[in-house]
Amino acid sequence: MERNDNRNFCVILAGGRGRRLWPCSRDLYPKQFIDFFGTGRTQLQATYDRIVKLLPKEHIYVCTCREYLSMALEQLPDVPERNFMVEPIHRNTAPSVAWAAMRIQKINPQANVIILPSDQMVLNEEAFARSVGVGFSYVSENDVLVVMGVKPTRPEPGYGYIQVGELSCKPEVYAVKSFTEKPEREFAKMFMESGEFYWNTGIFQSNVHYLLKSFEYIFPEVLRGLRYKRVNYTYEDEMAYVTDNYPRYPNLSLDYAILEQSRKVYVMKCDFGWADLGTWHAIYESMSKVTGDNVVIDSDVMMEDCHDNVVKLPKGKLGVLNGLDGYIVAEKDNVLLICKKGDSSSLVRKYVSEVQMKYGEEFV
Repeated sequence: MERNDNRNFCVILAGGRGRRLWPCSRDLYPKQFIDFFGTGRTQLQATYDRIVKLLPKEHIYVCTCREYLSMALEQLPDVPERNFMVEPIHRNTAPSVAWAAMRIQKINPQANVIILPSDQMVLNEEAFARSVGVGFSYVSENDVLVVMGVKPTRPEPGYGYIQVGELSCKPEVYAVKSFTEKPEREFAKMFMESGEFYWNTGIFQSNVHYLLKSFEYIFPEVLRGLRYKRVNYTYEDEMAYVTDNYPRYPNLSLDYAILEQSRKVYVMKCDFGWADLGTWHAIYESMSKVTGDNVVIDSDVMMEDCHDNVVKLPKGKLGVLNGLDGYIVAEKDNVLLICKKGDSSSLVRKYVSEVQMKYGEEFV
């Protein structure tokens, strides 16, 4: 793809609280701002590094919230400060992307947009860049929403599954036949074995005109109030309007708003070594294993008779483990978590809620 194509923009989602990776991801310091793997770059910085090779830094926007703005500014000093879309209150991902799309369209009405979560692994950046280029080419010529899909490698119940339909005019792009969010493991196994389903990476592309049209179907009053009533509005006008009206947005995820509400959704078959780094189970499945099929994340550990565990300890701590089979062992500050790995996402969320109620905010 042409790096100097002024039509192409990016929106990075960096406002999540990351509670599924608790206790290492905490409310005041969530996973996207952590150098989780000891590489010298946080997950947010790694996402930025990947996309800035393809787009100018001025075309990269970051959606976050007020609590995380100072960390985002510190970690991405090259991104212009006005490119940080700071939610007045938490409203999930769809409203913040709708706001960013409105900002981008005012800059360039012919813009194309890619929306990226900030907590993903991409092993083959050359293949990723090629897929981004194919997606931009397709959405620049068609009023559609394109989601990047990857072939499942296991019956993972924590992901969304997209059923592939008819081929479009692009070899890699297909109509979406159906979408299933986080199915039971038995259904996930059926989906994987059928060969018709791909994992939803949560990476979306569209031209900004159609993206806003889709959002206006869901958020008619909030979006139209600024776009149509104040044609020549300034940055200051926009910020004042968002402050006053953002609470009127419903609490909707981007996946729901796009995949379940929009009418013209396509999936691109991709193969760039993708992994969602949002849960302990996903991290275990995607990372290389040491003896006993254990995953040890930037930690000092002695292990004996241990199998299928994932371990993440603070620097300066030594873990000595014996006889563990299929566990998460994770410590951060004032919390040590030891629990069965399994489908850990719902279990960890339950513990976070219970700990918050019983012991208070300082432990979450």
